[in-house]
Parts: sequence; C-alpha cells; structure tokens
Amino acid sequence: MTDSGYPSAHPAPPGCPAHADAVRLGGLEYQQTPSQLYRALRRDYGPVAPVLLDGDIPAWLVLGYSEVTYVTSHDDLFARDSRRWNQWENIPGDWPLLPYVGYQPSVLFTEGEEHRQRAGVITQALEGVDQFELSYDCREIADDLIARFAGSGQAELMAEFAHALPMRAAVQMCGMPTSGDDTRQLVDDLRASLDAGEGDDPVAAYGRVGERLRQLVKDKRAAPGPDVTSRMLTDQAGLTDEEIVQDLISVIAAAQQPTANWICNTLRLLLTDERFAVNVSGGRLSVGEALNEVLWLDTPTQNFIGRWAVRDVQLGGRQIKAGDCLVLGLAAANTDPQIWPEGHVGAENAAHLSFSNGEHRCPYPAPLLADVMARTAVETLLERLPDLVLAVEPEELSWRPSIWMRGLTALPVRFTPVMQ
Repeated sequence: MTDSGYPSAHPAPPGCPAHADAVRLGGLEYQQTPSQLYRALRRDYGPVAPVLLDGDIPAWLVLGYSEVTYVTSHDDLFARDSRRWNQWENIPGDWPLLPYVGYQPSVLFTEGEEHRQRAGVITQALEGVDQFELSYDCREIADDLIARFAGSGQAELMAEFAHALPMRAAVQMCGMPTSGDDTRQLVDDLRASLDAGEGDDPVAAYGRVGERLRQLVKDKRAAPGPDVTSRMLTDQAGLTDEEIVQDLISVIAAAQQPTANWICNTLRLLLTDERFAVNVSGGRLSVGEALNEVLWLDTPTQNFIGRWAVRDVQLGGRQIKAGDCLVLGLAAANTDPQIWPEGHVGAENAAHLSFSNGEHRCPYPAPLLADVMARTAVETLLERLPDLVLAVEPEELSWRPSIWMRGLTALPVRFTPVMQ
C-alpha cells in the first residue's frame, strides 16, 4: 500500500504488455470508494492505465469516456473473441475470472454477422415482453415480498427485496418457476459465477447454471410457451440448443444481478441524499432522477472484461499489442472530467455508458425492461412504506468487495409496521 491508501505498484510478469508500475485490481483497499482509485489512475496514467488482474495477469483499464466509446465502436480493432488473448498460457484452470473470459459459444463472444444474428434473436425474444404486463408482474412480486416483512417494521432490503424481485421477474420472463430450490440455486450460482465471494467456486457455479438452463431448453422444446426461451427456440435463425443455453445465461445474468444492484443503489441514494428527501414519497420524477443518477455515479457494472486487440494499435497514448486484454472502465468513463469539466455530473441526461456502447451493448430492449423492473420496485416500496428510513448511519453501509459489480452488502431499514 502507498501512503495515499491506493494499491502499490507491482512488477509485471514476463511478457506483460503493461508498464512495470502496473496497479493490481484487487484487494479491499479501495473498494468502498473506487472513484478515488479511478481518479488516481487517470492522474497518473491518463485515460488508459496498465493494471494486473487476479494472479497478476496483465491488462489495460480503459478509463476515458472517449476511449471506451472508441473501443466499443471499433470491433475491427478491439474484438470480443477471447481466444485472441496473448496470456492464455499463464491462466490456470481455476482462475476466478474464467466465467468472464473463457470462450463459450455465447452471443458475448461472437463477432460480425454471427453476433448480429445472435443479438437479433435475443432482441426479438425480448421485444415479445409486454412492458405494461412486466410492470404489473413486478408490482405483484414487490407486494408479495413487502408483505413478508411489512409487519415487522424492519427489513434488510438487499436480500429480502432488491435481489429477489428481478430474480423472480427474470426467471418468469424466461419461463421458469418463480420459486423453488432449483430457482434459488440458479440465482446463487449466477451470483457466485459473476461476483464470487470468499469461499465461492465461480467455475463450478457457472457449470451448474448451464446444466439448469439446458433442462429448461429441453422442457421448452417439448412444451413451448409465451416466454423468452420459447421465442428464442422458435426463431427462424435456428440456433442450436447449446447456443440458446449460453445466450440465456447472458440474458438472465444481465437482468438479475445488475438490476438488483441498480434498485438497491437507488434506494441508498434516496434514503441518504437530502436532495431527494422532500419529494421521495410518491414522487415519480424524483425516483426517475435517482435511477438515472445512479447509472452515472454508482453504476451496477463498474468494469467489464473485456475486449482483445486484433492488432497492434495506439489508444489513449498507449501502445496496445495484438492479443492484449482491455477492461472497459464504465464507471470511470461515466465520471470522466473531460465530459464533466465543472466536476458536476449532469444526471438529467442518459448518455452514460452503463449499458455499454456499440454492437455489443445490452441489446434493445433490455435496458428498457431493466428500467421497468427497477422503477416499479422502487416506486412500489416507497408507496407501501412511505416513512422508510435507514436503520444505520449512512457511513455504516458497506459495498461488496468487487471491482466488477457495485452493490451494497446489506441495506437495513426500519419503518412503521404495516398490517396486511
């Protein structure tokens, strides 16, 4: 550690594309306030910083708004097929980030026409979701969850509400039961594979997710219904069952964990920021502003791995070698002082990169459906429990120790008990 509290520089391993003073992206030192780390990296390195991932694997962290936009707009230079990576010989079989970067026959790793076809299948399937019906379903789910703790006058909203609501909504959209051991295990495994905590085995968890969804695809082949999975199966593109399984993993993972953190981060903002305190109760405009501000300042997906350089190229003053890995610093880009020169983020606009950018951004209409889930969850909770307040001091709230996802470990609240 340095005197400033940021991770110390570490010598890079042989063959590292980064400089010898690359910063290790790991540990607990900065994870409560990652924005301070991003400012320090931008100050010391500019818009593209040399970093070390788990196991001191070298990569580049793209911090600048313009640079992230450039990378995501130029698939010919920075592609998604991770088999290009020049570090595979150094990656152990139990590397914790393998669920992110290990090549799968998934829409996430496809390129060119194949990607456009696969993303088109997801888009068509999601367009079949009626947003008014989804809002109604989310309100019913919210009412059911709130009823479980409303009489006690206290709750831990992260586990009891924010995570549970998008989980039930996502699996319902895909044609799975909204409750039961299988569904709970699926959600636990998704969390472990995408945001592993101490004691988790992300590689094994990812394998279990695939097995559960293979069974779902098999069931829907036999008996299709009005759901996302069935629409993907009957799409004229004719994807294989395994391709659909892999793409369903992407759909459900994107709908559940990021949306849960979006809900909880928004509730934290509403309950701790005096700008919203006067107008929160029943104030739809305030909820909308809070949701959008969170996407700028506390976006659920902080960093995304990754892109791989197709050939040697310059980016942000750095020489990127063919096969180098680039991590998209979405949170850092959203607060880039080059786009907010006065230091004030204008949360009223929606030009953030929280859903990424370019052909590999979240496929339309996924962001709209996530907004329906998050907005309905927050509004319903505030309508049902209008005197909701934090049960701890704001500074006592802690963030999960992850450089990838931005979410609280817990959000304890209290309120006047409501008898159902």
